[in-house]
Amino acid sequence: MSPSFIVIEGLEGAGKSSAISQLTSFIANKGHDVICTREPGGTPMSEAIRECVKHDWNERVTEETELLLMYAARSQLVENVIKPALESGTWVIGDRHDWSTIAYQGGGRGIQLEKLGALRSMTLGNFTPDLSIYLDVEPSIGLQRARGRGELDRIELAGLGFFERARTSYKELVATHSNAIEINAMQTMDKVQSDLIEKLNEWYARTQADIKVGMG
Repeated sequence: MSPSFIVIEGLEGAGKSSAISQLTSFIANKGHDVICTREPGGTPMSEAIRECVKHDWNERVTEETELLLMYAARSQLVENVIKPALESGTWVIGDRHDWSTIAYQGGGRGIQLEKLGALRSMTLGNFTPDLSIYLDVEPSIGLQRARGRGELDRIELAGLGFFERARTSYKELVATHSNAIEINAMQTMDKVQSDLIEKLNEWYARTQADIKVGMG
């Protein structure tokens, strides 16, 4: 079975860390080598860009600057880590990818999707995840959880309206992509985990079945 690139997406406080841990165990238990990445970040340069993005600068950070930084970090990660790992037979689990930019900078900040599309085409080409898992949470609940973790960063302080628009974008992405799973992250942790494993088993079995059909 060819290695896959699987991405966990969601608003702040959606429970991505727990889902990533569970997904990592799921893939490893299937006998596959697996690594985890995060965005922005994942390489020395991308981690430096992450600090730039999240830092509360004593100046206005324009929407365009934020967008360009996101794609610069993503390009470094995809070319230096994700693609080489997949080529070597290693599965990759991503903590965020391109959907985060569509939701946050597109939906949240209001940047035109045409501009995002041009940057995505230039930096990613046709590269896309094999599976996107969206953890859905109401922004007010997610932000409350995020505050419980400690001090919020610059993006987490964007306001409720920002995250409501981002959630709408995420919902639209799930509805228009067949290789996407949505999990209700407002349930108990046990229920979220059981739903995730159920969906993963269905996806994995379907993927294996498609491979067998292709080989036949």
